[in-house]
Amino acid sequence: MSSPLENLETQLEMFIENVRQIRIIVSDFQPQGQSVLNQKIQSLVTGLQEVDKLKSQVHDIHVPTEVFDYIDQGRNPQLYTKDCIDKALAKNEEVKGKIDSYKRFKSHLLAELSKTFPNEIAKYKAIRGGE
Repeated sequence: MSSPLENLETQLEMFIENVRQIRIIVSDFQPQGQSVLNQKIQSLVTGLQEVDKLKSQVHDIHVPTEVFDYIDQGRNPQLYTKDCIDKALAKNEEVKGKIDSYKRFKSHLLAELSKTFPNEIAKYKAIRGGE
């Protein structure tokens, strides 16, 4: 048994194929092709009704709007995931760099403060567990 997403995908592929065929018929329209065009338009309507029936099975699936932006720009929507991972990795490196900088700053600050306030820094280190 196929999943609701597979059913929807199949229906959409059939819908796209019907649209493609209608475009071909219309681009070189001949009066004797009217009945074929009518059949294709009817199958288009039926396809839309089938897609509408499937919406209740996939109502809980959320697609980020950025994916549609990728599609509108003619880009592969699977690149969205790759771009998100790349952005997350870059942000992770940035945050890691900041954390490392703060650790170095803290170490340097404690070293300098211990020169000026050795007793207070010793108490601080005792309270903080020897940091």
